[in-house]
Amino acid sequence: MIGKRKLKMKARKYIPYLVVCSLVILVGSIFVLWSEDDHFSGVSKDIFLSDNGLEFHFHDVSENTVEEFLRNKDLTLKDKETVFPSLSSKLTPGTSIIITRTHDITVGADGTKKLYSVLATSVGEALIEAGVMLDEDDMVKPEREAVAARGTAIIVTRVDIREEIVEKSVAFEKKSNEDDELSWRKTVVTQKGEKGLDHLVYRVSSHDGKEVNRKLVRTERIKEPVTEIVTQGTYVKLGKSHTGGASWYAWTGTMAAANPWLPKGSYVKVTNLENNKSVIVVINDRGPFVPGRIIDLDKVAFAKIASIGAGVINVKMEEIVN
Repeated sequence: MIGKRKLKMKARKYIPYLVVCSLVILVGSIFVLWSEDDHFSGVSKDIFLSDNGLEFHFHDVSENTVEEFLRNKDLTLKDKETVFPSLSSKLTPGTSIIITRTHDITVGADGTKKLYSVLATSVGEALIEAGVMLDEDDMVKPEREAVAARGTAIIVTRVDIREEIVEKSVAFEKKSNEDDELSWRKTVVTQKGEKGLDHLVYRVSSHDGKEVNRKLVRTERIKEPVTEIVTQGTYVKLGKSHTGGASWYAWTGTMAAANPWLPKGSYVKVTNLENNKSVIVVINDRGPFVPGRIIDLDKVAFAKIASIGAGVINVKMEEIVN
């Protein structure tokens, strides 16, 4: 009990000292605050100024705030220009004031050319500040990372890269076959041909709306063509048969012939009795008027069953009735 009583007495002994220390700290704090606000008022000071990169040193400055200093030195701030510290900041010896000023650049984009005042120092940042938005593929001169100094002329070329589809028709094939039950004079389209369709996909590049490059990147078959099938009849119904000589003459250059008695426009089958080759011709003329000859073939028709040099050959001529 006695020990505890002694400790309490010692603690009470130091209380006055603690009070005095607290008062000293309080007075010191008040002094510091007073010094910051008023101690340098009216006192000559050295001030350093950086005005958009230009360095100045002012001696014996008596102004109390940044605003007073700038006003007395006829230093004005334009729209968007900044100063550090703020205008209301107190001046103390050795204060450094930094002014960041705008500079004029020209931007040519979207068919216009405009003048902008910006703070940014790079081309890319200057365009953003000027409100000129860029797409990833747009071209910029100077490059976006270049310095945008006063008087810099920036050219923006809008680049548009797109895919364009061009339709192209695909021709269909034609095939033919024969039908021995169909008259030889008939040709029938048994399957109608239809064109197919391809999509040609191009990669098209444009600069400011003007196409500068076009490249085919792929072809897509949209519709396959349908083959056209033509059926030729081969059935020939034969009537009266005649034998005799056949000669040739140049007349129409077609599968035609002359005969003394058959109606013009009628058809006959002429077979070379030496080689069994045959040809069908239309009677479109009269002749030959030579004993023993029954038909005068056009040179084209004669050449299909015999050599032109043969002159006259023995043939069987059969009338066609269908």
